[in-house]
Amino acid sequence: MTQKLALVTGGLHRVGAAISARLAREGYALAIHKRSPGEADPVLADALAETGAISHRFAADLADPAAVAALVPAVIEKFGRAPDLLVNNAALFAEGAWQDLSAAALAEMMQVNLSAPVMLAKTLVAVSEGQRPAIVNIVDQRVAHPVPDQIAYSLSKSALWQATATLAVAFGNCARVNAVAPGLTLATEDYSAAQVERLAKRMPLRALPTPAQIADAVVYLARAEAVTGQTIFVDGGAHLTPMGRDFVALERD
Repeated sequence: MTQKLALVTGGLHRVGAAISARLAREGYALAIHKRSPGEADPVLADALAETGAISHRFAADLADPAAVAALVPAVIEKFGRAPDLLVNNAALFAEGAWQDLSAAALAEMMQVNLSAPVMLAKTLVAVSEGQRPAIVNIVDQRVAHPVPDQIAYSLSKSALWQATATLAVAFGNCARVNAVAPGLTLATEDYSAAQVERLAKRMPLRALPTPAQIADAVVYLARAEAVTGQTIFVDGGAHLTPMGRDFVALERD
């Protein structure tokens, strides 16, 4: 196999699907991870159909350390080689203030959002045999200005952000490790359309990022041979100004 291979965790849906779709159009073969089997979002299904990209899906629960340890070897067994690119996109999200935080909830969040990406990176670099893979961690713009909301999630993303630079130093010339920090991209049903419009106007660029723009940053970092330990904020400029709260609590109707 001569074409480049990417492993994208959480790569079937939402922003992960946009990243996978863009990589397919860039000529990558795809190892697409999902917690459980399911259908791809249309943006990815269309890209796979149009490009004919080689792809295979891998189901693994990142809350299970044994499943994490088995994922990269499973990809190697299927494709006959280690990935050139690892995109640590999958994440666990939960509401909750500090008063409601439990040790169990924090441990689960850290396992999925910190330990799994770190261990996947470690395993990949260990088997890459001079290949120097690129690793891109998807974090969150809130790492620049912490907010008190979704406390376990916020802590885990801040930890992954710090791990990005730490791993870049630790791996040295064995791998490049960078991060993309999105802002509000795909609003959930917790947001009204009017609220999203008002939030967009609060951004320095007067617009919220799109999934395709997140994917653009991932592709850049996959190619940028002289870049490691860096974070690209793709957030309309949200990280430039402290918001004080998570977006969902701002500009409410």
